[in-house]
Amino acid sequence: MAVITVAGVGYGEIIPTDHNHVLRIFNMFVVVVGVTITVYVFSVVTAFLVEGELRNLFWRRKMQKRINELEDHFIVCGLGDTGRHTVDELQRTQTPYVVVESAEENIKKLQQSAPGEYDEILYVIGDATDETCLSDSGIDRAKGVIFALPTDKDNLVATIIARQRNPKLRIITRCIDPRYSDRMMKAGADSTVSPNRIGGMRMASEALRPHVVGFLDLMLREHSRTLRIEEIEVHSSSPWVGQSLQQLSLRAKYNLMVLATKGRSADGHDGIFCPNPADDSVMTSGMVIIVMGDVHDLRKARHEAHHHEHKPHLAVTHTT
Repeated sequence: MAVITVAGVGYGEIIPTDHNHVLRIFNMFVVVVGVTITVYVFSVVTAFLVEGELRNLFWRRKMQKRINELEDHFIVCGLGDTGRHTVDELQRTQTPYVVVESAEENIKKLQQSAPGEYDEILYVIGDATDETCLSDSGIDRAKGVIFALPTDKDNLVATIIARQRNPKLRIITRCIDPRYSDRMMKAGADSTVSPNRIGGMRMASEALRPHVVGFLDLMLREHSRTLRIEEIEVHSSSPWVGQSLQQLSLRAKYNLMVLATKGRSADGHDGIFCPNPADDSVMTSGMVIIVMGDVHDLRKARHEAHHHEHKPHLAVTHTT
């Protein structure tokens, strides 16, 4: 009778309890507890199906599929005080990226800080020092990775793993203790960034050249335009090879200001910077042009420099 009542089957098998008040009280207790358990189970199942658990499962699979389709993207490991600003810059410049974070709460805080802006953010929950986690973020296909983990030891370990997985990867590592900088460079990092050193230089710049700092801050804070100083690399197959800056007309076509160029030496290594280059400077294979302008104009110019459109030959037919 207790099983039938709790299960709610409702069989016709009934034991008379007219003359047994104790059994009647027991049955009332079983009915109340059984209904309560049934309602609770149904509420939990409904919450699982409706309130996001199942939807979250499908979302994670969909997000992982989108990550697997990425190429030449950046990976940001660590969404702390440093990584959050890194993600903000990548987001504003519309650069594809994936976040690797151990605490999902930090992802939610980022989404809540700017409602609607980070709803489509791609992320992987896990430890960045785990090779499997880096593999899920697409490190084999990535263009670069930024390690902003809380400790230098974690950043060092992650740098070693990333360099072993992708030798062509550009690795930028956060370094608090200057003693770890050389170790990280030997481990495979292309560059190390010290927040304390940059903070000190910023304070000195505020005192010595406040107007310059104000102009640079304007580029980062202005929301109507995304003004940046960027680089455009001229590959060997680029249509820009052999043309001068005057022929390219970057100012007239894309509203870009050329600040400097950087060529390659005869042995193939990076050359020196040439600030304020002359208009007759000829582009060579491997040269890098440093320009300032809006990111949308920069994207158009970079697309033309990297993708040469071949015009199809017209077939001429003769009729008799």
